[in-house]
Amino acid sequence: MIELTNVTKSYSSSSKAVDNISLDIPDGEIFGFIGPNGAGKTTTIKMITGIIKADNGEIKANGIDISKSPLDAKRQFGFVPDSPDMFLRLKGIEYLNFMADIYEVKSEKRMERIKYLSDKFEISRALEDKIESYSHGMRQKIIIIGALIHNPSIWILDEPMTGLDPKSSFILKEMMREHADAGNTVFFSTHVLEVAEKLCDRLAIINNGVILFSGTFQKLKNQFKEDESLENIFLEMTSHE
Repeated sequence: MIELTNVTKSYSSSSKAVDNISLDIPDGEIFGFIGPNGAGKTTTIKMITGIIKADNGEIKANGIDISKSPLDAKRQFGFVPDSPDMFLRLKGIEYLNFMADIYEVKSEKRMERIKYLSDKFEISRALEDKIESYSHGMRQKIIIIGALIHNPSIWILDEPMTGLDPKSSFILKEMMREHADAGNTVFFSTHVLEVAEKLCDRLAIINNGVILFSGTFQKLKNQFKEDESLENIFLEMTSHE
């Protein structure tokens, strides 16, 4: 479960990147977070994950306040950032062991998780190679595996399908659905509105730091024409802003 209550973040005195938003994302749900570039999506995700601090408001992961107990809160989730270009001089296996060390995953369990996930994403043969030699898609896979190495109950994914081949993208979407159906939480941002429409139980649309809508796709359609696509609704809502 993720809870945001009256969260605000400003980078300057003249404007707010995120303006007093509240979201409640329960267990058992895939929650999509969509908005134009510069809408406040990544800033929101960085506050949820504790990378940056909110100016005001409260953020909780599984009931743990990220500002009061940051380490305990961060143990609750796995995070895939919007860029996989990191730790490039490490071998794939070194990076995964590094992530497993951070989350204190025991030796037997980490071996099991590394084998399962690397086989799933068909990257096992590249684990002994340096990440700098990987393609963008392979880097995305290794970051995803690292985020899931400790089997967290909350998945926070910022544009997770970017660079993935169709098969890997399909596998990840399947895993997201299975994870949510098992009573866990999946929160992800995406620019691919078709994916959000097909995959999400609920979604939020953010623009100019403000939540324009939060709820089911059916609820969103009820506010517009029944036969309109999410793309048309999204463009209409954000253009009005």
